[in-house]
Amino acid sequence: MKARIKWIEGVSFAGQSESGHTVVMDGPPDSGGKNLGVRPMEMLLLGMGGCTAFDVVHILKKSRQPITDCVAEIDATRADTDPKVFTRIHVHFIVSGKSLDPKRVEQAIKLSAEKYCSASIMLGKVAEVTHDFEIQEA
Repeated sequence: MKARIKWIEGVSFAGQSESGHTVVMDGPPDSGGKNLGVRPMEMLLLGMGGCTAFDVVHILKKSRQPITDCVAEIDATRADTDPKVFTRIHVHFIVSGKSLDPKRVEQAIKLSAEKYCSASIMLGKVAEVTHDFEIQEA
């Protein structure tokens, strides 16, 4: 996998993925940024959230659960001193569908967390990563 990061100006950068998609990253004004895009550490959390949500939806669909929506709300804490790594990450899943089996939802989240989601497993090497969920009837 490859990526390319190009400096735009100030502390703004364009990141291009190997698949050809581009995102803008920028810093806050107090760091010389113009708030034109997400912060790089926010991008890391978004990537982890996308990775685990992808897994959960995929696993539930494979197990023939009638899922209609999946939202992953992430709350993270960073260290106070440099390097300001994530120390705690909590993912709250809101999974919607018709008569979803709570045990299957729980199992899908567990499989993502422990086996499939490379991003959360990697971040779990430095941060405490926890998960919970709620089910909403569609």
